[in-house]
Amino acid sequence: MIYNVKGILTYTDPNFAVVECGGVGFKCFVSMTTLKELPSIGSEVNLFTYMSVREDALDLFGFFEVDELEAFKLLISVSGIGPKAAIAILSVLTPSKLSVAISSGDVRSIQMAQGVGKKTAERVVLELKDKMVGIGSSSVADVRNVQSVASSNDAQEAVEVLVSLGFTQSDAATVIGAMDKSLSVDEMVRKGLRQLSSQL
Repeated sequence: MIYNVKGILTYTDPNFAVVECGGVGFKCFVSMTTLKELPSIGSEVNLFTYMSVREDALDLFGFFEVDELEAFKLLISVSGIGPKAAIAILSVLTPSKLSVAISSGDVRSIQMAQGVGKKTAERVVLELKDKMVGIGSSSVADVRNVQSVASSNDAQEAVEVLVSLGFTQSDAATVIGAMDKSLSVDEMVRKGLRQLSSQL
């Protein structure tokens, strides 16, 4: 199994990158998350990889960070999620955001990935609920914030208000979960609106 490829980045397109190692160009399918992190053409790059072996294809998937590779492997362990669907999910959600979305049951954010329907997104949440914690640099703190929402009725109500205003459940739960639970629902909503609007 090829764990990583390190060489010169020679080509990119929205779906893959080519890394030349010792005169051989390795075509690695990548997410938008990894694509944004890649250096300019002609620069040295290191991608962590996963090789998908099927009867009709031998595909290599590349990831800029180990966390994304680990998230990818967890995603493809879910029934109905193949490598291409996993890449689509990681193109709309970084590993940290995916971890928070799963912990908060935010099916809608996962559905934003191309080709991922509601039932498939629900399976991701159900099967990975206890497996994603620790993946992503900020996910542990964010997941704790999300979990703290569950223990407060006012916090849950504030999250519901923010979701009704168009924010995702995972983003709303992360912001509200970090607040002082002695605040009123209105105060949490106002502060949440300011924080989430500043991130747009």
